[in-house]
Amino acid sequence: MDEAAGAYRILVVDDEPDLEPLVLQRMRRSIRSGQYQFVFAQNGVEALQKLGQDADIDMVLSDINMPQMDGLSLLERIPDVAPDTRSVIISAYGDMKNIRAAMNRGAFDFVTKPLDFDDLRVTIERTLNNLAAWRQAESSRMRLVAIENELDIASKMQQSILPTEFPESPLYEICGNMTPAREVGGDFFDIFNLENGHIGLAIADVSGKGVPAALFMMASRTLLKGTAIGLYDPAKVLTEVNQLLYEDNEAMMFVTLLYAVYDPASRVLTYANGGHTLPVLIHADGTHTVLPSTNGIALGVMDGADFEQASVTCSPGDTVVFYTDGVTEAFNDKSEEFGMDRLLEIFDSPMDNCRTTIESIFDTVTEFAGDAPQFDDITCLALRCIEGS
Repeated sequence: MDEAAGAYRILVVDDEPDLEPLVLQRMRRSIRSGQYQFVFAQNGVEALQKLGQDADIDMVLSDINMPQMDGLSLLERIPDVAPDTRSVIISAYGDMKNIRAAMNRGAFDFVTKPLDFDDLRVTIERTLNNLAAWRQAESSRMRLVAIENELDIASKMQQSILPTEFPESPLYEICGNMTPAREVGGDFFDIFNLENGHIGLAIADVSGKGVPAALFMMASRTLLKGTAIGLYDPAKVLTEVNQLLYEDNEAMMFVTLLYAVYDPASRVLTYANGGHTLPVLIHADGTHTVLPSTNGIALGVMDGADFEQASVTCSPGDTVVFYTDGVTEAFNDKSEEFGMDRLLEIFDSPMDNCRTTIESIFDTVTEFAGDAPQFDDITCLALRCIEGS
């Protein structure tokens, strides 16, 4: 980051002549406010030169297909020239082969063409938040004297990739939140746009605690997003992510993960469950149903595991709540477990919106736990159906 100017410097690498004025025009508010500065290069060779000359570049946003040196080759060279940066690639929609290759070569995230600048802004923000957390971790590493310091770093890494802004639509609303435990695990939730106006929703809980869990969480999230862009069916997405995690999992960690795709037009929610807690469908009148399991196992531990999916059609006013076991397995100072019954009791009274639902869950769990220590992350994600065809 350019400390003097107070702006993050982003190097955009693309041989399309129209991209530079487009970026400057669409990102003008962030530029004028001093949040970002943009530097441009036409290919990988020019990008490496600029990285070597400008030590203040924080992030590289690069196309894959370019003359002289393509984006994949550039990714391999960046650590030698500018190791303290983050890279995001630009790829054609559905180009999973190159996207996976880019992730394997160190890309933190990706965006697809044609560029959606709202998605680009969110991706840039997440990437730079992660970079800031990582830099703080590096600067603190020599001063670490206890495991609590490491867990604090893991918490910041964990929080850096969680959505902070939620989609707005007359057809639906979405809200999520995560409260980390003192001993950090690896909960995360994510929301991303898919083709035809569909929305991908994910919630997950990684095994273990500390920095290893946080790193495995980030790997799981990146693989999930990359796979979801290329595959529609949630069952196929979990099958693919499981295989990718299994093939590079020497530590034998695992992640429970529920992934769903929502079609706002038809109000159909299709989901696949990899060993995660079962979501709850809350109807407008306050009645509620626990959605059936699809019998999937946690991801990352079994070679060739298959997953199934199920669908439910929501009605206007229905809310689907996804949560991690930090909710139902919270304990109070009498060693009583919060449990599923107490969770369902929260939904007996109709609620106006997603935020109210999420806040009610967190408030009720916090009140129940009292002064008892929190041993697990508490994470919730809610989707409320407003209308549809």
